[in-house]
Amino acid sequence: MRVSFYTLGCKVNQNESGAMAQLFEANGYTVVPAGEEADVYIVNSCTVTNFGDQKSRKWLRRAKRENPGAVTVLTGCYPQAFPKEAAEIAEADVVTGSGSRRILPELVRKVLDGEEQRIVEIQPHHKGEQFEELPIELFAEHTRAFVKVEDGCNRQCAYCVIPRARGPVRSRSEESVLQELTHLAAAGYKEVVLSAISLPSYGMDTGTCLADLLEKASQVEGIERIRLGSLDPDKLSDRDIARMAAMPKLCPQFHLSLQSGSSKTLRAMRRPYTAEQYSEVATKLRTAFGAENVSLTTDVIVGFPGETEQDFLDSMAFVKAQRFLKVHVFPYSRRAGTPAFDFPDQIPEHEKQARSHRMTQAVEEVRAEVAAGMTGRQAEVLLETPLSANTFTGYTKQYLPVVVCAPGHVSGDILTVTLTEWDGQHCHAVPLDAKQ
Repeated sequence: MRVSFYTLGCKVNQNESGAMAQLFEANGYTVVPAGEEADVYIVNSCTVTNFGDQKSRKWLRRAKRENPGAVTVLTGCYPQAFPKEAAEIAEADVVTGSGSRRILPELVRKVLDGEEQRIVEIQPHHKGEQFEELPIELFAEHTRAFVKVEDGCNRQCAYCVIPRARGPVRSRSEESVLQELTHLAAAGYKEVVLSAISLPSYGMDTGTCLADLLEKASQVEGIERIRLGSLDPDKLSDRDIARMAAMPKLCPQFHLSLQSGSSKTLRAMRRPYTAEQYSEVATKLRTAFGAENVSLTTDVIVGFPGETEQDFLDSMAFVKAQRFLKVHVFPYSRRAGTPAFDFPDQIPEHEKQARSHRMTQAVEEVRAEVAAGMTGRQAEVLLETPLSANTFTGYTKQYLPVVVCAPGHVSGDILTVTLTEWDGQHCHAVPLDAKQ
């Protein structure tokens, strides 16, 4: 039996699809790439925007049309957040939420064997819910592995449906995380990325904290670099920052969630910090890790309801001043089921797109300046994708993309280089031990 996955959304979703693939393999299935002929087609959905829902429905319709005898599955955030709507999608033979992944092979078997014609199994989130343990994901390349350590979010941002889809904060046990890190190290991985829905909320439900986990993770032999997923600035205390700065294995690159550089817009978004408070945390990180050593990345939404031209200009000026290495810019997407959907002063789509273009242009200019400013520095690069027998792309600890010719090395090696010119996408580099 062959099973194919189509995954939408964040790294956590990608991680969960990998774990589900292992569950199916353990039940005798062969996992094939999306688009290939299969007996079972699974959509692991994202519901952050309406467009994600549309993509899920479109893919299911196509899979059922081209493979009428196959079993089609809709799982993940979309049915969890909107169970009634998802249950009515006729093209899905099995519909589950984000809490029934472990039993998915059994549900599919029942439909394949004719025990059930159609199954809808969506369990609502509840207080006291526990973290769902899934198999360790096996990655195709021995370079960087993503390790999910937390699920859920307790925030109520005006634009976001994620708490509805993911439920309350649930932390994975330290023992389980450390066990997975040990397995990954034994398999040859040198860098791990701790991923979550609300990473800095880790441990708030179990009496520990992210810094505690990091200190223990740093002791796992074989893991040389630890990278963090997205962080909320208001959840980073001075003590947390000081503890993290004392961990040599922690990559000094922080994806510090912003969303807007305008304090007025942040209030409308119901974010619990101002632009000024954000700047203070960014300054503390740069001070603790060293201004030349640390890099910051972030996300920015433009065209939020009520955002005036001046609000946008304020946001853009703030973002440029922060000197981010990378900024993901998103035009606001009106999402049913969120408070902001009904906010007055919705921005026209053409204006949102225009602001997105202006912001992107501004942050890319800063990115080029920041990257060019690293010329001549030494850095450690994790080799990842081979471009030829000797040339690789990879990333520094600061998450600067690099191209380097490194004869005798393979993907997964970490080597010290001297950074040279920035070509707009990568910084070129020369191994420190290369003959000049």
